[in-house]
Amino acid sequence: MNFLEKYGIKIDNHDLLLTALTHSSYSNEHGGDNYERLEFLGDAVLQLVTSEYFYNALQVREGELSKIRASFVCEEALATYAKDIGIDKCIRVGNGQLKDVNDTIIADTFESVLGAIYLDKGFDVAKNYVLTVLKPYILQHHIFLGDYKSRLQELVQTDRKTLEYVLTSEEGPSHDKTFAFDVVIDGIVYGRGVGKSKKEAEQQAAKDALEKCAK
Repeated sequence: MNFLEKYGIKIDNHDLLLTALTHSSYSNEHGGDNYERLEFLGDAVLQLVTSEYFYNALQVREGELSKIRASFVCEEALATYAKDIGIDKCIRVGNGQLKDVNDTIIADTFESVLGAIYLDKGFDVAKNYVLTVLKPYILQHHIFLGDYKSRLQELVQTDRKTLEYVLTSEEGPSHDKTFAFDVVIDGIVYGRGVGKSKKEAEQQAAKDALEKCAK
């Protein structure tokens, strides 16, 4: 369990870190504590650190701050961070859960490990850890929330621009079609997407447009 070494963090209380990595299915089979209380604490630390960061970094209204923060602390984001760090490889689960260590569990352990860092090392170390992990994604304008069409619609509405999805191709037999869409903003193609359904292709086109707009 040396995944924190690259951040210059060594948890002195080994049992605390072990608890942070223990799912309830494991504690039900073997006894001892699980990560749920530490997850609760880590979530509070994460909310404070990210709230402060975005408050200082962005001059936008409260509603927009909430949306931006939510995109970087959603389940998809937390699971991504945990996998990058290597937390996912250290989670202890019961035998019945071995084949289903899903993103919900992995995301939970990101927060529980953060709770353990806070208790063992204090707020400043926990804050630095969070920002070190999250800032590369923030600065790259990484998109975590999967509804790319809604996010693109919000951006377009802000600038009062027109937005439409144009089907450019439809290939394959009826039971196995592939669709391609362009997303067009004020007459200009901003993104292209391909998918096995029209909905998937539109989402991919919106994602492509958002990523280009962020550059």
